[in-house]
Amino acid sequence: MSRETLSTTFRAAQVTEAGGRFGVVERELPEPRPGQVRLTVEACGVCRSDAAFVNAAFPDVRFPLVTGHEIAGRIDAVGDGVDGWEAGDRVAVGWFGGHCGTCPACREGDFIHCARLQVPGWAYPGGYAEAVVVPASALARIPDEITAVEAAPMGCAGVSTFNALRRSAARPGDLVAVLGLGGLGHLGVQFAARLGFETVCVARGAGKAEAAKNFGAHHYLDATAGDVAGQLQALGGAKVVLATAASSDAMSAAIDGLRRNGELVVLGATPEPIQVSPFQLITTSRTVHGHPSGTARDVEETLRFAALTGVRAMTETRPLDEVEAAYDRMLSGDARYRMVLTTGR
Repeated sequence: MSRETLSTTFRAAQVTEAGGRFGVVERELPEPRPGQVRLTVEACGVCRSDAAFVNAAFPDVRFPLVTGHEIAGRIDAVGDGVDGWEAGDRVAVGWFGGHCGTCPACREGDFIHCARLQVPGWAYPGGYAEAVVVPASALARIPDEITAVEAAPMGCAGVSTFNALRRSAARPGDLVAVLGLGGLGHLGVQFAARLGFETVCVARGAGKAEAAKNFGAHHYLDATAGDVAGQLQALGGAKVVLATAASSDAMSAAIDGLRRNGELVVLGATPEPIQVSPFQLITTSRTVHGHPSGTARDVEETLRFAALTGVRAMTETRPLDEVEAAYDRMLSGDARYRMVLTTGR
């Protein structure tokens, strides 16, 4: 995108009130301030977390709102003081959209836990648009082998699953179970298999077995057809259960499927409590913990690993003008794993 292409305006999809419908409007093209860059947005994932912003479930959501935190495109303009990035660079921006640099977490180098983490579409206008201005610290390079549509979901769904697995207790050859085969789970299965784990996919219904095997799973367990924990123990016990499905009941049912020192790593967001007894944890030294997404560097490493190993998000695309249909399809759960908006840029 350039001044010649867009003049001084660009199109963005916004909602004007909590729970409102999307409308595509013209906005003034912003200039990047020092430390920022402006991107031409080519693709933006439609994540279930976006619904929380649209419905003001997070604090300090401001309207009119342009959401979207799975962004892929090209740098269009570079602000003062930005080194290492140039116009034309292909970049992605995910859930991690910048950090403050001064809070205790940042001072420890733990940027993803920044007390003032800047999530695109919350802290500043996000990627449901033709252009966006972001901090340079939020940028991740996209390898040539990865398209913009493929790259967009890696900024949230991809980095969340990849980071959770590579930072877990599991090592190549260990049994790792992925709960769910949806937008997160289908990436979790692919990453687990490519990382060298003996991969189990646990999902509801026998009809998902073939898809799970195509994504690389060595075993498939139908959660509706028996005792999941018992079946995992029959396979030797899982070193890690990666919980991508937003079901506390499914997470609770899998805990006894962990081996000694096994981990339940929680990614699927749901308000219902996980049911676990201290007796399930103490004698086997099992743990239950959550995992956030990852920094811009983590997104870049996720994309590089995906380029090397062939991991790809399965996507269904809609143009920006059809944002409402794309959003509704994401909410319905009928989408082909990940919905992605495209701008034609």
